[in-house]
Amino acid sequence: MVNLSNNFTLIAIILLALSLIIWGYNRAKPFGEIGILAWLQSLTLMTPWIVFFSLLATGIYINFITVILLLVLSSGVYIYLGNLIRKKAENTINNNDLSKIKKELIENFNKNQEIAENKENLPQNNNIASLKGNQFPVKIEQIKPDFSPIDDEDLKVIKSIFGIDTFFITETIPYQEGVILKGNLRGEADITHQHLTEKLTKKLEDKYRLFLVETPEGKPVVIILPSTNDPKPLTLAQKNLALVLLLATVFTSMEATSLLLGFDLIDNWSRYSEVLPLCIGLWIILLAHEIAHQVIGSKNNVKISLPFFLPSLQIGSFGAITRFESLIPNRSVLFDISFAGPAASFVVSLFILLLGFSLSNNVSTFEIPTNFFQGSILVGILAKLFFNSALEGETVGVNPLTILGWLGLVITALNLLPAGQLDGGRIIQAIYGRKTCRRATIGTLVLLGIVSILNPINSLPFYWAIVILFLQRDLERPSLNELTEPNDTRAAWGLILIFLSLTTLIPITPTLASRLGIGF
Repeated sequence: MVNLSNNFTLIAIILLALSLIIWGYNRAKPFGEIGILAWLQSLTLMTPWIVFFSLLATGIYINFITVILLLVLSSGVYIYLGNLIRKKAENTINNNDLSKIKKELIENFNKNQEIAENKENLPQNNNIASLKGNQFPVKIEQIKPDFSPIDDEDLKVIKSIFGIDTFFITETIPYQEGVILKGNLRGEADITHQHLTEKLTKKLEDKYRLFLVETPEGKPVVIILPSTNDPKPLTLAQKNLALVLLLATVFTSMEATSLLLGFDLIDNWSRYSEVLPLCIGLWIILLAHEIAHQVIGSKNNVKISLPFFLPSLQIGSFGAITRFESLIPNRSVLFDISFAGPAASFVVSLFILLLGFSLSNNVSTFEIPTNFFQGSILVGILAKLFFNSALEGETVGVNPLTILGWLGLVITALNLLPAGQLDGGRIIQAIYGRKTCRRATIGTLVLLGIVSILNPINSLPFYWAIVILFLQRDLERPSLNELTEPNDTRAAWGLILIFLSLTTLIPITPTLASRLGIGF
């Protein structure tokens, strides 16, 4: 049953990748040359991993250094294609004839006149579509109440900041406590957003927020909301809950460490000093993750809440949940904050793992079954480099830091799953947008559910699926500027980190383990 689960996981990932490739091509084809280049860009970064996982499924092993070199080369091609796409897009924009722009403006003006003349004949609708959680409406056209939530004087001031050189307004739609402004974007999204925000702040100070987002049809719109809708700081009760979860995590990390060392701390409290060294190492990994979030958030003037640590008797902790207490300026900032935490904990965990390997020797008193190293592609291959033929026996002596580093990698990898408000979900949302992140969340939950059914002995996938489903499934609040995507370097690093996390969680197939000499 376990082997069936392992093989199914690999096959499912490969089929998912192929489905994404075909879906991406069909979606990119209507956009012509630029669309095909964008599809090739994504395919370039995925190719080394598709090859790697496909060969693993058939029991063929590629040297891990070769995979890293392929990743570096594919990242370089990815960045080159991105630059080529931008140049072609700029040429397309520069080749637009001014008469076409004028014609478009005249058509929009005539359309507005027609709407104004027939407004009295339209059916009245006093209902405003509700905003679920922190998401903007799916269909803006459905929101047409006959009143404006914003004061008329403020609305006049807001409209005055727009112009033909920034964002030409064609339609105004009241929305919740604010307003949606449909129209035509002129120029680069980031420059336009910055210019409009500065003018809005100058005229109305800190009263309103200006969001530049995209409709499901791919058209840019401006949404103005009052600053009273900004994320709120944690309440006293929430801060107390964070403290309780921190104390619970301290306990579960000590208990999990004691079980790792061969005794139960609950029955042997006098031996607490034995678990402290490893516990401190685990806390360093967790703190490195959260501190990195806070540092990058502070650098970008984004407030991040206290972490809500998730205790776990299996691995000590599942990491922590954090909330943004201020608006995110753009998707690049969302990426930087989301990437910083897992990148820091991954580096620290990998260092501890390699240190544990280097300190392990034949006289190590901490013995573990060699089959244990079949549980992770990344850890198993690294272990083979250090232990070589020693992994062909029943057990191998390791330094406890080896297990600690491995736990840190697992915790980091779980938080990098592309789902909801996990770090991995936020990274996908920053790179590809909300629609792709929503689909990735559903796919992740389905995959975790299937793995839980096929491998009931390991309850970790089931527990993590429950955490995502009830606590982290919603997408992150939209950034103030949702149109400007992170650069290609960020996208490459983000996808590489997510793929490395998958190599931590995906086990080695029995066929490949036999070829590598891992396990008895």
